[in-house]
Amino acid sequence: MKPIESTAEILGLKALNRNVDEKWIIWAVDMLVAGFENENLIILAGEGKPFNQFQLQGLVEKVIDELHLDYSDQEQTIKNYASYLIGKALNKQIDAYVVLNILKDICIELDYVGYLYDFFSLYFAKEDLQYSEDQWYWNGASRENIDQIITDYFIKWKETNGADLHPA
Repeated sequence: MKPIESTAEILGLKALNRNVDEKWIIWAVDMLVAGFENENLIILAGEGKPFNQFQLQGLVEKVIDELHLDYSDQEQTIKNYASYLIGKALNKQIDAYVVLNILKDICIELDYVGYLYDFFSLYFAKEDLQYSEDQWYWNGASRENIDQIITDYFIKWKETNGADLHPA
């Protein structure tokens, strides 16, 4: 049995050491619905606000371990997360600009890591073009073509960096 698609997001958030919130609980419920079952996953699915991060971080660690999921390769885990977000944008479930903003922030957080730097550049190209006719981040991008450039880049990214969620 393969983990559900949003597992890429959860592992990405875990690799980035994010706090547990509603996304994690929804993921746990969705995993149960998909047929995964263990005691700690059931406990996680039943959690609610206020979230006790000390308790939940340990619980999430147990769930991930019991499901044999691996986030130890941070670069691949973040690429999988990026592919997940891009897929949501391409399917019109999330605005592409929102995805660029998330990936731009991760790029900055990871000290301008090369594999995310184009998202940083595209974000600021789009940002500048909202207020000006000029931008200096993406060669050839203009107000008329920036959205198509972003879409084309997203498609290319998905083709070359598709998510690999095989359990360890």
